[in-house]
Amino acid sequence: MSNAASWQEANSRFLSLSLHWLRTRLERAAEHESPKPAHENRVAAAGDSGDPDTLLKQLAELEKKMDPPPALVLLAHQFGLSRFERDVLLLCVAMELDTRVSRLCALAQNNAGTCFPTFALALIVFDDAAWEVVSPERPLRFWRAIEVCTSPGQSLTTSPLRADERIVNFVKGLNHLDDRLLSSLTPLGSCDAAEISGSQQEAVEQIVSHWRNGSGHVLPLIQLLGTDSASKYLVATAAAERVGRKVYRLSPELLPAQHAEMEVLSRLWQRESLLLPLALYVDAQEMDAGSETMSQVALRRFLAQCEGLVFLGTREFWPRIDRPSSAVEVRKPTPAEQERAWSLALGEVADGQPPKLAAQFNLNLSTLQKIVHTAVESAANGSDLSPVLWECCRNSVRPRLDQLAHHLEVKAGWDDIVLPPEETNLLRQIAAQVGARAKVYGEWGFARKMNRGMGISALFAGDSGTGKTMAAEVIARELHLNLYRIDLSTVVSKYIGETEKNLRRLFDAAEDGGAILFFDEADALFGKRSEVKDSHDRYANIEINYLLQRLETYSGLAILATNMKSALDQSFLRRLRFVVNFPFPGVTERRRIWQRVFPPDTPLGSLDYDRLSRLNLTGGTIHNAALNAAFLAAHAGTPVTMPLVLAAARTEMLKLDRPVNETDFICQAGPEAVA
Repeated sequence: MSNAASWQEANSRFLSLSLHWLRTRLERAAEHESPKPAHENRVAAAGDSGDPDTLLKQLAELEKKMDPPPALVLLAHQFGLSRFERDVLLLCVAMELDTRVSRLCALAQNNAGTCFPTFALALIVFDDAAWEVVSPERPLRFWRAIEVCTSPGQSLTTSPLRADERIVNFVKGLNHLDDRLLSSLTPLGSCDAAEISGSQQEAVEQIVSHWRNGSGHVLPLIQLLGTDSASKYLVATAAAERVGRKVYRLSPELLPAQHAEMEVLSRLWQRESLLLPLALYVDAQEMDAGSETMSQVALRRFLAQCEGLVFLGTREFWPRIDRPSSAVEVRKPTPAEQERAWSLALGEVADGQPPKLAAQFNLNLSTLQKIVHTAVESAANGSDLSPVLWECCRNSVRPRLDQLAHHLEVKAGWDDIVLPPEETNLLRQIAAQVGARAKVYGEWGFARKMNRGMGISALFAGDSGTGKTMAAEVIARELHLNLYRIDLSTVVSKYIGETEKNLRRLFDAAEDGGAILFFDEADALFGKRSEVKDSHDRYANIEINYLLQRLETYSGLAILATNMKSALDQSFLRRLRFVVNFPFPGVTERRRIWQRVFPPDTPLGSLDYDRLSRLNLTGGTIHNAALNAAFLAAHAGTPVTMPLVLAAARTEMLKLDRPVNETDFICQAGPEAVA
């Protein structure tokens, strides 16, 4: 028989003997209240003969043999119950377990209508009776172990008492989380030792040390600081397992708004932490430490009431919490730890990939191991593992970003973009710096010399259609990285503080995979800081300052595109690594664009590229004209001819309200012309 089964059997014997003892006490009280029909009491309790003192000795002997103690004894110890309070609880529990107890209660109270436990009954049945047991501050009522079912006109001592279902189950030996908490709490699971890095293990040791320095139930609240929730879940779980506890997560959004309901929730949790080896993780990752919203005030009140092992997952330290608190910084494994993990996971097939992967992607060890498993399976058909591994890493970090920004499928290459040599060289420098970060920052030691972020930021300035988006695509394709265009309508908010939150989520998600962030029309977000005239000006400047800070600390490449370079704050421009100007294309550039704009499979007639290059159009407009001309040709059933291209170009200029010289669009009809 297993230890658990053996204990369960012993606990059942202890409980059965306790109920026997209780019935003898009720019988004696019934005989005292109504001595004449005492024989009826004995009939009602047939088979329950026994001396209460003898039964108590038997209970004490059985308790000594049990390790851990019987559930009733353990509960009394955890709740701090006196012997009298423990007997009162047993009386209430017995009503749910023994059908004979209700009649004995009526007989002991000499009233057939009071076939239920009351405080008045307990005061006459048990030894060492104390009136303070009825107080809401005493453990029985404070921990809601029993409920006083009062009704109008009925006194507290004569009101029915009922044991809480969770308490009844515990005394029976069934110890499960209270059903009333299941809708609010989510288990975090267990921690695999292989999933936690050395630097994260140091955080675990700090937490355990803080707990050991605590006393009794007044343990310090552990604030886990950092941007990565998954790492904090992992560290919290590992620390809790060190002291034999299981972690449950609570989202602040699920906290009740009403004070009374909040009181019930906090009391139930505290009770559970006494009955089960639990720890609580309050996930306040998206809440501002310095704000005083209603939800944050409610959370502070809840944390102040909760005792035991409690984690607060947050980005920054919360200073105003009315209980002892300790802060522990939690981050993902260091780049060196990730590189070692890649090497171990890949083994002989590493092929020089670990340094590149660790430099580009910021992953937890569990995610890293899953990626290796997936990539190896995908490459089992004989394909090269390196590109498969890289693609798996890219895909693993996409889900969070796809919810916050628009993913661009990159198709353009270096041969597709037409720029002057100087600007093209700058684009190649940007791509080269992103690709060589691991060597320069890590191997060559520049990271130890820099006190600012190691990200790379660039400004693409030029009129619409001059190739800014295409240039971002070219760099992303060169580096095999995800490219995301930031939709400012989903980032900038009229509500104070919301813009920073949106940007924070965006940058945090992009950090994992070093994605390229492309801020289109950046002047709307990175404009000049205004003179502070009211609170809105002040918060607008805060948004810009926050943006500058995140750009500096972002480890990937951030590209900002603007049509109005002059609208940008000069102090902001000084912090950018690169500024690439996209000039309006000249005749030479326009000719090259026209020559490359049509795909190889497009049937072309005889096109006069010199004449087309004289049309004052940007690369984007040329692309639109070429596409429209192709549709005209497809509809007419002919190749793309010069008249069709001119007609499409004329339409584009009219759309842009450009002045049109009709003679520029007259084409002599030839064998390829289409009316």
